Amino acid sequence: MQLSLPLADGAGRDEAVPSRPTFAPPASAPHAPVVEQPRPTSSHGDWQVTFVRRRQARRYVLRVDGEGGVRVTIPRGGSRREAVDFVERHRGWIDGQRQRIRPPSLSVAERVAWRTKAEADLPARLLALAARHDLQVARISVRNQRTRWGSCGRNGHITLNWRLILMPDWVADYVIVHELMHLRRLDHSPAYWSLVAAACPLFRDARRWLRDNAERLR
Repeated sequence: MQLSLPLADGAGRDEAVPSRPTFAPPASAPHAPVVEQPRPTSSHGDWQVTFVRRRQARRYVLRVDGEGGVRVTIPRGGSRREAVDFVERHRGWIDGQRQRIRPPSLSVAERVAWRTKAEADLPARLLALAARHDLQVARISVRNQRTRWGSCGRNGHITLNWRLILMPDWVADYVIVHELMHLRRLDHSPAYWSLVAAACPLFRDARRWLRDNAERLR
């Protein structure tokens, strides 16, 4: 879960960022980052931010990891003050992402509520993505699958795990795209993965997120 802000020249550093967060994979760096001490930025005291300086970074990057931790990358030429301002301006986005991270155990009432929401929201999201890629879906089901996040049958019936509603949107969208691309190729050949990559450039990061967090969502 990531939000980034380009580093502008001179006084332009405080330019506005898009209202909708953009997600990108973690940037790789050949040198170890300099990590500043965590600093609480929420007046409610419910989360803290770790500030990391990277010489190779060209923009401020805000991330929320699978455990709810918040980290800001400060680019070369950037400042701690601007990084803190960046966090403050996007406090609502951070809270929204952290709220989507559910504990490993949900009460019966919570499970019922989230599954009801999934049954209402996931089919609509699937149909929207199907329309974007000019695909026709024969049938949609939302189920309590234990070993799969989704499946696609030869008859065009797509089944989704209700727990997708607990994931960050970009990860759930990857799962949906994964199943939608099976409408074009019902295999996992290199040609199939090329379709997935074209439709979801961050699919590798989504797969990594699922691998790291799967047990927390079961």
